[in-house]
Amino acid sequence: MDSVLEKEFNKIITIRLMSESKFYHFSAGGPSYGIETLEEAVAATTEGGFIWFNFYQPSKETLSSLVDTVGIHPLSVEDCFDEKQVPKIEYFANNTFIIFNSFSYAKNELFIDEINLFLGKNFLITVSGHNSEERKPLNNVAEIIENGHSNAKAGPDFLMHIILDWLVDQKYKAFDDMEDELEVAEESLLGNVEKFQPMQLIHMRKNLMLLRKTLYHEREILVKICRLDCPFVTEKAIVHYRDIYDHLSKFFELTETYREIETSLMELYTSLLNNLMTKMSNDTNTSVRRLTLIATIFMPLTLLASIGGMSEWTMMTGPDNWKLTYPLFILAMVIIGIINYFFIRRLEKKGETGSGERFSG
Repeated sequence: MDSVLEKEFNKIITIRLMSESKFYHFSAGGPSYGIETLEEAVAATTEGGFIWFNFYQPSKETLSSLVDTVGIHPLSVEDCFDEKQVPKIEYFANNTFIIFNSFSYAKNELFIDEINLFLGKNFLITVSGHNSEERKPLNNVAEIIENGHSNAKAGPDFLMHIILDWLVDQKYKAFDDMEDELEVAEESLLGNVEKFQPMQLIHMRKNLMLLRKTLYHEREILVKICRLDCPFVTEKAIVHYRDIYDHLSKFFELTETYREIETSLMELYTSLLNNLMTKMSNDTNTSVRRLTLIATIFMPLTLLASIGGMSEWTMMTGPDNWKLTYPLFILAMVIIGIINYFFIRRLEKKGETGSGERFSG
């Protein structure tokens, strides 16, 4: 009974996710949005124009069905469900497979969503949504295309440019948020080094390393496209892809700049923390010196008091002379204490002068 319910539940989930997947037919007159099922979209590939299969969280079986009907490679289908893949481009007989990333930055956390693209002569397949159910990176770009983008009907390579360009533009916000975070960290560090949390810089370093790794591979993808390695990207569309390459190069340089700023802030934090610890150590040393001075002054006085105590002093001078001898004894202790104080101070000054001369030499 439980297995039956589980199958029905999975069926409902699959239907819901497939309802979020959309299929578009583009012809010379413009896009048409009357394709509701995958079977109709596959059949429309023979009607002229090209088809955009925009999948959101498709099942492995759904994508595998395109291996025979459209001709995508089974290994590419496997890569679509591997979240540890880095951006790359692979060439096959009738399509080019590209893995690209979408960035979003919120609450000091970097989120990377994988976008898989299959570019063919008369089709474009996009697969997204496997990294998170909350973020739908291609929803907004789909609305832009539905509203009639001027280059959307020019060909699947132009449509892929629109999608990649939109994904790259979204990276601006992530970089702006990271720049704001660096400024806040710098102000916090300079304001109060004791309350500063260095973990935010460590998280920033980790995010920057991920960004650098991703941007490096994405830039390599655009290099290969711009030198006409991809047979399904026409020479007419190359100029648009060069613009994407320029943006990625700028982001890559920003990543290096932010890494240098993060390293400088960490070094500044270490320096300020060392200065603070040195100041605390100096204050402790000053307190210890004061206590040592007091203890050194009172050590001979304590010795005299212990040897010539009240009963012993009376025995040595006689009980009848105590009114004279005790004040003299106290006066002698005060004089000894003063002499001891000035003697110690003289030794300290002499030691400081000697250290200064050795340092100068």
